[in-house]
Amino acid sequence: MTGLLPRFTGLADWLADQTGADALTIDSITKMAGGAIQENWHLEVTISGGRLDGAGALVLRTDAPSSVGESHGRTAEYALLQAAFAAGVAVARPHLLAPGRDVIGTPFFIMDHRPGQGQARKIVRDPALPEYGDALAAALGREMARIHSIGTCDESLSFLPLSGDNAAEAQIADSRAALDALDSGQPVTEYALNWLEDRLDEWRCDRPRVLCHRDFRTGNYLVDKGRLTAVLDWEFAGWSDPAEDIGWLCARCWRFGNDEQLVGGIAGFVAFRKAYEAEAGRAIDLRAVMYWQVIAEIRWAIISRQQEQRALSGGETSLELALSGYLTAEMECNMLDLITAIEAGATEGPL
Repeated sequence: MTGLLPRFTGLADWLADQTGADALTIDSITKMAGGAIQENWHLEVTISGGRLDGAGALVLRTDAPSSVGESHGRTAEYALLQAAFAAGVAVARPHLLAPGRDVIGTPFFIMDHRPGQGQARKIVRDPALPEYGDALAAALGREMARIHSIGTCDESLSFLPLSGDNAAEAQIADSRAALDALDSGQPVTEYALNWLEDRLDEWRCDRPRVLCHRDFRTGNYLVDKGRLTAVLDWEFAGWSDPAEDIGWLCARCWRFGNDEQLVGGIAGFVAFRKAYEAEAGRAIDLRAVMYWQVIAEIRWAIISRQQEQRALSGGETSLELALSGYLTAEMECNMLDLITAIEAGATEGPL
């Protein structure tokens, strides 16, 4: 193909060499929507021979100009994707990794293209959502349980840190360190962290930690005609309490205005819970999920402020990042609502 961006001029030769193709051409490369932290590029290719013979569409995933400190690099994310694929999780099949910068200037990997809609606001506003919302929530429950079946004994993921004795304590410590590094105070977020810390005995658990996606939410999976086709964006995955992923998915900040639909703005909790528990073979700790919902609001509030800080400091030119700090007040209201409900005796979370 002529007219490729300069960074991609050597990509076809690299793909042909890595796959053993007899002939390979890149017919088009298009940047895909999203990608605040990573970039995804849709590749239309013609391949004859080799391990990807006949493939028509692939996705190249690489670093975006912006980043979040806790996110994994592409080599680690590729290993996570391989582990998830091996466990039967619905993910795009990973094919090739380029850990260096000699091909396109940044590390990247190649994976299958999966069909579907990934934009959260379009998913939660789909007029057909009432017809398939429960089935989609059930599918999310099964996929999350499959992720949580991956334990710390998986040697392919030995690079993931296992800090502290307890996932809840480790998350509070990480959040406090990130909060302290901001250029201004956040008293409500500080209060919520103190509140969680004072009640650790009520919600921390001694269950073995499992692999958690740690960004499992609407907007990070694909839906095609009401069916879940892929779980995306593994750059935050790590060892944690399974209740963390459930609390994150059900946090109000990820319902995109459909607040009455607890599971990511798409459905109620019943279908998700039944499917998760059936696949996992264990009950969800509902009380722990409520506390992890508070953590979810804290974590997203801090990330929003980090993004704003990067933009306003001149580190990046992005109106979207600059405006993200306004989300913090909404997250803090959510924190206070959750705390009020828990103190009033709520036990059947999520809220």
